[in-house]
This record gives sequence, structure tokens and C-alpha cells, in this order.
Amino acid sequence: MKKTSRQDGEKNTFEKIYDVVKMIPEGSVASYGQVAEIAGNPRWSRVVGYALHSNPDPEHIPCHRVVTKDGRVSDAFAFGGGNEQVRRLKEEGVEFDATGRVVMEKFQMRF
Repeated sequence: MKKTSRQDGEKNTFEKIYDVVKMIPEGSVASYGQVAEIAGNPRWSRVVGYALHSNPDPEHIPCHRVVTKDGRVSDAFAFGGGNEQVRRLKEEGVEFDATGRVVMEKFQMRF
């Protein structure tokens, strides 16, 4: 997997992932698998995590909107841990169930 851009203007894997994450609107979430599939390879779920952990522009790439397929947040959320991810999502109106998971049926983005 290459992380840096090619000279010919083709986007690298991380850039493709960031482009997809930028599409997730406020108040919605997407799963790592969704992001991976839309970015070009359904097997990139783990790569999505790596990309988000090294997010170069958290103000414009809303990595807090990416959760597991069952709505769990990441304890390894790079910008303050799982509690910060929950705080940011709740601030946007995203609701959580009694187990602390995002209510995916209501808040998962449909690409």
C-alpha cells in the first residue's frame, strides 16, 4: 500500500479514504467497511483505521464519524480516545443505545 501521491496525479490510498470520510455529513456515521468499499477496496477496513489515526487535517476530515459496523467507537481514537469521539458525535446529534453503540439504523450514512 502506498501512502504518498504519485507524480501522475493519481490519489494514494489514504487520500481516497480521506475523500470518502469528507462525504460523511454532520450527524451521520459510516463504518470502516463502508469507507473502505467506497474508497476502492472492501478489504481496506484496517487501512481505514490507519489512515484515520494519522489524519493530517482533523478539522476538515471528520474521522470521528467512522465507527465499527455495529456502532462501536474506537478506544484508540487518535484525537482524544473513545470518550472524545462519543462527545463529538453526541454534539452532532448522533444517538447511542444502552450498550454505548451508535444507533446505526438511524444514523448510518447510505452512500
